[in-house]
Amino acid sequence: MLGTMNDEFDVVIIGGGVAGLSAALVLGRARRKVVVIDGGTPRNAPAAHAHGFLTRDGIPPEELLAIGRDEVRGYGVEIVEDVVHRLRHDKAVELASGRVISGRRIVVTTGLADELPDVPGVAERFGADVLHCPYCHGWEVRDQRFGVLATSDKSVHQALIVWQWSKDLTFFTHTQQLSADDRAKLTGLGIRIVDGKVSELAVEDDRLTGVRLVDGEFVERDVVFVGPKFVPHDRLLAQIGCARTESGSIAVDAQGRTSVDGVWAAGNVVDPMAQLVVAAGDAYRMASALNFDLVLEDQGATLASA
Repeated sequence: MLGTMNDEFDVVIIGGGVAGLSAALVLGRARRKVVVIDGGTPRNAPAAHAHGFLTRDGIPPEELLAIGRDEVRGYGVEIVEDVVHRLRHDKAVELASGRVISGRRIVVTTGLADELPDVPGVAERFGADVLHCPYCHGWEVRDQRFGVLATSDKSVHQALIVWQWSKDLTFFTHTQQLSADDRAKLTGLGIRIVDGKVSELAVEDDRLTGVRLVDGEFVERDVVFVGPKFVPHDRLLAQIGCARTESGSIAVDAQGRTSVDGVWAAGNVVDPMAQLVVAAGDAYRMASALNFDLVLEDQGATLASA
């Protein structure tokens, strides 16, 4: 029986993070019939607090989402806890439970995953004292003993940024080779450079204590910054043939339309660098444009039948 169910909405939003809920809020207030489908695996779950979101600075991520869910429900938005198995070209989504939901428009706000360096201790401490964003967590660890674990050509840039939050900073070259110019710049700023591959991040009593190299050297550190590889959850968008940019991200126009008619996207799934508040704003802008798209469609139908 469940497999034959088909619910129709104005907008089906896939992904119930900040971007998805922001879009739902705008569309719900626009008197649209909206459903949000969420699999319950938010990107920022490892973090105890979210920062930089005005009036909600320091809020636990799950509490922020709970508030958002309550707010959108107040405008008639339905929240479905399920996983989308398939997104179809007829603007229907098939859920893992067997339920099928259709929409006049589909919005994908499925976010991304952080692919962490394969170094023991990194995944275990990520979101606590292994961090990647100083704007999200830098204030809370200011003036502590920092390390930057180099895993890409962007690691030097990361070190130059986190220097603002602590001058006790050590750069671990790990798998990267520093250019002479970068080495001189880091040294000139008082950043210590430790060459050699890192074997592990040491942890005692549920806290990071330092960085151990393969040659046995141990450097005491309180916090280590890493650069994850951002992996967008764009399987559904790829599934229906959405075009990509030259960099490989799903392409959207300024309003959030993908190349597939009726399918829109916002947040980290199309902009991996977007912070929490930016993803929310991006979704707000997209939802406003999407509603106007529906308004034009509704008005055209009304005029055609007059």
